[in-house]
Amino acid sequence: MHFTTWNLLFTGMVSSILLLNLVQWNIYRERIYGFYALYMLAWLVYFSLRVDGLNASLSTNAQNFVRATVPMLAYVVYFSFIDSLLQLRRTIPRLLWLFDWTRFLILGYVVLIGVVCFAHWNEPLYTSAHAVIRLIIIGLATYAIPQISRLKGVVPRYLALGSGLLLAGAVASMIMSTGQVYTINPNSFLFAPLTYLEFGIMGELTCFTLLLGYSQRQGAIKSAIVEQELARERERHQREQIEAELVAEKLQQQISAVQIKALRSQMNPHFFYNSLNAIRLFVLQNDSDNADKFLVKFSRLMRLILENSRQEWVTLASELEQLQLYLELEQLRFSNKFDFSIRTDPALFQDAVSIPPMIIQPYIENAILHGIAYKKSRGNITVCIQPNQHGLDCSIEDDGVGRQKSAELKSKTVSSHTSVGLKVTEERLQLIRQQTGQPSQVVILDKVDAEQKPTGTKVEIHLPIQSARPESE
Repeated sequence: MHFTTWNLLFTGMVSSILLLNLVQWNIYRERIYGFYALYMLAWLVYFSLRVDGLNASLSTNAQNFVRATVPMLAYVVYFSFIDSLLQLRRTIPRLLWLFDWTRFLILGYVVLIGVVCFAHWNEPLYTSAHAVIRLIIIGLATYAIPQISRLKGVVPRYLALGSGLLLAGAVASMIMSTGQVYTINPNSFLFAPLTYLEFGIMGELTCFTLLLGYSQRQGAIKSAIVEQELARERERHQREQIEAELVAEKLQQQISAVQIKALRSQMNPHFFYNSLNAIRLFVLQNDSDNADKFLVKFSRLMRLILENSRQEWVTLASELEQLQLYLELEQLRFSNKFDFSIRTDPALFQDAVSIPPMIIQPYIENAILHGIAYKKSRGNITVCIQPNQHGLDCSIEDDGVGRQKSAELKSKTVSSHTSVGLKVTEERLQLIRQQTGQPSQVVILDKVDAEQKPTGTKVEIHLPIQSARPESE
């Protein structure tokens, strides 16, 4: 094969590698691919001038300038390529210092060759300068390659191997050019000095292409590891955030439970105070039979209240038993001034449903004290409990004097009664609604007849429910 044919084949191979590298540079946008592309482009320009037809467009002086300077400019880019791969400032700072000084020498050399080629031609100076700069580059490569090979890792190994192949090719080309070996068989590419430089360049480009592929693969692995670490960090952060929210929610529930306990502790003494006053009244009136009945019922009621006082939820059956005893006690205290009834849906299994304790009682108490107590005739109180979609509907209905009349009568008394129990119960219902997320509210309706005269009051309470599993506080 003639050198012209081989050189054309070599130029095509370098062009293919350059095109592949340009594609990679366009994808990854890393400067290392830019340096590598410039490096190959410099060699492509240099060897393209050896292709017949392409060199005809340049003058002899321009061809001499390109042939002498382009390889040196390729080495300038090559220094930056090595620095980008190895971070020489950290790994081999002395080599980086040598590269910087060599760049200045090459710049001076390019200026000198430009003057020689375009201002004043001097062939001995041209040849001598070219030989000296090549020896400097060979000496620098002889020092740099062992330094690079001492570094650990695949990248320095490939870089040292590729640089060594280029050095071997450059030395072989220089020796063959000096010894006039090419004159032995001018028609064979194996006797052309530039062939061995091209062999070295091909070996170097092959090593560097493999090196860049390996670096890209390592970079992808590191990116994947970093992404996994970031994903784990995000997951940990989300888990900590969820845990913090759960802790905050639990704390809020504890606060609500403490508030409910405090409110309930306010209401229980209020009820006990009224009951003890009733017993005191019976004793003062020497009514031993009613006092005895009251004490028996009151003791049973106290037992239930004490049992349920440590529970935030009690069974509906237990709550209804308390209401029954309470109404019986109040019936005795008010000398049977009213009748009462407690109605529940037959389909409602009372032992399987839990509700907040002592919610219904304050409204029954209010109906007795402010509705029935002011009525001249016998009154009636009806408690009705039915299930709904979200919980229980409880209504307390009386046929007392109504709220407006009650307010008027209270204003005329010397000491009016302030219903602490209702206010406390409303606060409890608000906390229960916040704690459970279930609807819980109270609606008070004034009953009137056809002539719009008051006929009593109706209280509708919407209570949340739970399965009957009491929890100790």
